Amino acid sequence: MLIVQYRCLDFAVDQKQTKAQYLFTSGKSNIEYLYPRPSLVKGSHRSWQCIAGESLQRNYGELNPPDRLLLGAGPSNVHPRVYKALISPIVEHLDPYFSEVMEETAELLRYAFKTRNRITFPVSGTGTAGMEAAVCNIVEPGEEVVVGVNGFFGERMRDIVERCGGKPIALTETWGNVISKEAVEEALANSKAKTVALVHAETTTGALQPLCDIAKVVRQYDALLVVDTVTSLTGCEVDVDALGIDVCFSASQKCLNCPPGMAPITASERAMEKIRNRKTRVQSLYFDLSVIEKYWVESNRVYHHTAPILLVYALREALRIVQEEGLEGRWARHKQNSKTLIEGIESLGLEVNAKKNICPSIIAVLVPQGVSDAHVKATLNNEYGITVSLGLGALRGRVWRIGLMGMNSTQRNTLLISQSLGNALKNDCLA
Repeated sequence: MLIVQYRCLDFAVDQKQTKAQYLFTSGKSNIEYLYPRPSLVKGSHRSWQCIAGESLQRNYGELNPPDRLLLGAGPSNVHPRVYKALISPIVEHLDPYFSEVMEETAELLRYAFKTRNRITFPVSGTGTAGMEAAVCNIVEPGEEVVVGVNGFFGERMRDIVERCGGKPIALTETWGNVISKEAVEEALANSKAKTVALVHAETTTGALQPLCDIAKVVRQYDALLVVDTVTSLTGCEVDVDALGIDVCFSASQKCLNCPPGMAPITASERAMEKIRNRKTRVQSLYFDLSVIEKYWVESNRVYHHTAPILLVYALREALRIVQEEGLEGRWARHKQNSKTLIEGIESLGLEVNAKKNICPSIIAVLVPQGVSDAHVKATLNNEYGITVSLGLGALRGRVWRIGLMGMNSTQRNTLLISQSLGNALKNDCLA
C-alpha cells in the first residue's frame, strides 16, 4: 500500500515559472505532482510538497474499545435498548416514517421537560449547541442579560452572551454555591435586562440551583428565564411549565443514557414571540428556532438540515425508557443513590464540594491535600474499569466529579465507586 504524505518546505521559483513539478519514486510507483503557481514572483515561497512514503503493510482492525463504567460528568453509559435503536435501518430525513418518529420524539420530550410547549425538539448537536441555540435566539446586540456565574458553564453562558453582542450582568458566586433570589432581583431592578440565564445543575461544582423563587422574581419583572438542564433533565426535578421557564435546554449524553449529539430544547410562546419579533436576525441559521420549527413541528415539513436520524432513533428510545419508569420515580432514585454515595464518600474521610443544594446526578468530591487527582483517576480507570472526571476551570486539580446519571444511578454503583475510590486512595498514598 502506497502512503502519500505532505511536508512543508520553502522553494524558490522564477517569475516566469507557472508550475513546480516533483517526481518521486517509491517501489514500482511514480508520483507526479503538479503545482500551478501562475502569479508567483521571484523569491522564496512557502508551499506544500507531496512526497511518497514507503509501502507499509498495516492492518487496521475493527474497533475494540474498553468496556468502562462511566461514572464521570458525561457521557454516561448507553442503555442496551438505545444501542439497538442505533442499528435500526436508516431512512431519509424527510421520509414519512421519520416524520412519525420526530412527532413521537417531540411528544416524549414534552413529557421529560413537563411542558406543553409547541416548540420542543432536539437540536442537532451537543449540550453546548443547546446553550448556543438558547442564547443566540433570545439575545440581541446591546441587550443586557443577567447571567448566574457560579461554575464553568455559567462562565460559558456569559461568553456566548458576549459573542451574541449582549451585555452580561454577571452574578458571580463561589464555585459550589448557588445564585440567590435577592441577587437576581437586585440585578433586574438596577438594569434594563429582560432575560435571566442560569445553570440548573452546574456540572463542574456539583451544585443544584434552586429555581422556584427566582422564577417568580423573573416573572414579576416581565423577564424571560433561560435554564441549562444539561446534567439534570430526568435525573433531577425539572418542571418547565410549573416554574415558568421560558427556554430550557439539555443534552442526550447525561441522564438520558444516549450518545452525545442531541440537545433537547423547549421554548415558551413568550420566548418565541420575542424571537419572531427580533430587530435583527438570529445570527445562526443552524440554531434559529423560528426556522427549525418549520422542520420539526409543522405537518408540512420544510427542509432545514439533514437530521442525525439514528441519533433521533436513540433519543426516542431513551425517552421511552424514562416514560416507562416515570419521572417522579426516576427523580427519587437519583436522590436516594446520591445520598448513599455521599455517605460512602464521607466514610472515607472525604468531603463534597457543594455543602448545600447538592445535585443528585453529579457529585464533586474534594481531592485531599497531597493526593494526585490524575493518578487516582488513572487507577480507577486502569484497575477497576471506572471512569470519573477531573475538575475544570477554578476547580481543576481540586475535585473528582462522580456522575450517577440515568441507568448508572444504582445502589450497586454507589458502593462500587466508594470502595474503588478508597482502594485507589490507598494506592496513591503508598506510591
